[in-house]
Amino acid sequence: MTEPSIHTGDENDPATRRIFAVRLYPHRSLSKRNFHILILVFSGMSFFATLPFVIAGAWPVAGFMGLDVALLYLAFRANFRAARAYEDVAVTPIELMLAKVSPKGAKAEWRFHPSWVRLDKEEHEEFGVQKLALVSRGQSVEIGNFLGPDEKAAFARGLSRALAEARRGPRFS
Repeated sequence: MTEPSIHTGDENDPATRRIFAVRLYPHRSLSKRNFHILILVFSGMSFFATLPFVIAGAWPVAGFMGLDVALLYLAFRANFRAARAYEDVAVTPIELMLAKVSPKGAKAEWRFHPSWVRLDKEEHEEFGVQKLALVSRGQSVEIGNFLGPDEKAAFARGLSRALAEARRGPRFS
């Protein structure tokens, strides 16, 4: 999750001034460089573990060990592909905009009036915030489902403050 940017946007027009803007994305602890190192190390270990079998004439073992390497590679590639998903949330005094982008690039957008939307939280006493949803006029949209409980709680606090400020309306000075 990126840090929210507060009070950015067009400062000349109080109605469109951004109170809150954040991009949420899944956390990935393994960088692409480290992924390549991991695959190289795993491939090397597989090669050296297979060598005695090949020398002994049990050459089919090499194919199965190669299959293990290929499956590990494909699993990590699928994981990196899934990491391309993100959600953008922006709050102005007159609008809350949510945009979800799937790993394939498909985009879905929702727009709510800040006065008529509420942030619904499901909390577990032991595990923390489990689910966040924006609810307005019978419509519910889950948000930040790939975040951990602590990240969801921090995001919920920031969004709640922004919604409270948006409900007060634009400030003309």
